[in-house]
Amino acid sequence: MKTYTAKTAPSKLVAKFDQQLMDLLMEDLKAFRAKNNNIRKVGEQQQLIAA
Repeated sequence: MKTYTAKTAPSKLVAKFDQQLMDLLMEDLKAFRAKNNNIRKVGEQQQLIAA
């Protein structure tokens, strides 16, 4: 009797989708940070005030 594992294909598909989504989100985040550089400065000022 042969054993058949069909779980590998969906898990590979989910892993590929997850990686593509993460790459897309990181690309968008980099573009957002580059466009809105002053947001980072405000965050740093708040950290200095809190410390």
